[in-house]
Amino acid sequence: MENRPVLITGFEPYGGRGSNPAYEVMKQLDGRTIAGQTIVGRGLPVASGRFPAIAADLIADLNPSKVIGLGLWPGESMIRIERVGVNIADFGIPDNDGTLAIDEHVDSSGPAALMSTLPNRAIERAILEAGIPASLSATAGTYLCNICLYSFLRAAQQHREPVECGFIHVPYLPEQVADLLVAVRDEASVELHQRCDFASMDLDRIVRALEIAISQ
Repeated sequence: MENRPVLITGFEPYGGRGSNPAYEVMKQLDGRTIAGQTIVGRGLPVASGRFPAIAADLIADLNPSKVIGLGLWPGESMIRIERVGVNIADFGIPDNDGTLAIDEHVDSSGPAALMSTLPNRAIERAILEAGIPASLSATAGTYLCNICLYSFLRAAQQHREPVECGFIHVPYLPEQVADLLVAVRDEASVELHQRCDFASMDLDRIVRALEIAISQ
């Protein structure tokens, strides 16, 4: 029987940040074998105009059994397992191509929303049992992470074989928060206690959570 790979995607840095933990986790997992499954990692551009073609092409080329997209949710304190992608692109900041979508569709011919097909409850339970904070989420936002989730689910619907698809948001890395604290202090434009986006999680712990998610 063909051993179909697991595709893990991670977005490049965006919003003026020098790194993206989602991309770093993807690189850590690329090429590994987890629970008998070969992991293929692919970096994604923060560029809305290149979706949904990217999702369709990756699924057609790799024929994965499972796709888990990764993205950063600034200020998140835990592993955030997304349940639904919505057919809305509505950006608070431009993407890396300079696009600022407002009240647009991800796919003009697609349904209003698509549900993740990963075993999300089992993933949450297993990650929690490993001592790593995790929770289910009912919104992936309306930026590129949501576009990624919706596009892969849409492409999976049209693929010749079943493909499980889902998305996981991850926190900042500790070093990113340290840099953020330095910047906030140097700017002296807002009191630290007025900020609520300083949560973080170390890279090894995030990678371990993804190993568990892949194994479910």
